[in-house]
Amino acid sequence: MNPFPDDIFTEPENVDPNGLANLGPLRRLAGVWEGRKGLDVNPKADGPERREYIERIEMTPIDPQANGPQLFYGLRYHVRIIAVGEETTFHDQVGYWLWEPATGLVMQSLAIPRGQTALAGGKATETGLKVSARRGETEYGISSTAFLEHAFRTESYTLEITFHDDGSWSYISDTMLAVLGQEGLFQHRDHNTLTKVAEPQGNPLMRRQDGLDL
Repeated sequence: MNPFPDDIFTEPENVDPNGLANLGPLRRLAGVWEGRKGLDVNPKADGPERREYIERIEMTPIDPQANGPQLFYGLRYHVRIIAVGEETTFHDQVGYWLWEPATGLVMQSLAIPRGQTALAGGKATETGLKVSARRGETEYGISSTAFLEHAFRTESYTLEITFHDDGSWSYISDTMLAVLGQEGLFQHRDHNTLTKVAEPQGNPLMRRQDGLDL
């Protein structure tokens, strides 16, 4: 059954411009966050490597976005991760978290500067959020460079976020990899707990209405 309306062009009217107030389950992610107890388990030639890391995430509300009748509120984000005792960034990631109030759909788009992008979809859970993507899917899928497809092929991606009573949140990220020369799939796992270090600003439209700069 087709869940979409016949009119695919007409955009919603009387849209509330306040992005921060309409984030639904994403509201608790808005702001600037830091975590210092991250753990990354990744594949190496001689076996899995465990690496502790420090993380900073900035999540900024965006103006409401429409695909014809479809309406999203969301957050633009930037993740920077460094290994404990090092200064060079070993993981940088940008993207969007999106919320569709009409359906309860939650999406995460991501791009990393090693030639990989993904769009993951899911829902809010009783305790947080869960999204996933699979290689080969045309809706919630994964796209990689030829080298990554050859040597470290990503079969699936799942991110589960848990909100805590003290305002912090934690995540577990599982990426299933087919590593060249190794049998089976490798479970590349990252997890960390994030604490808010700065409150979010309003989305650009609200800032303009308040007389603030873009």
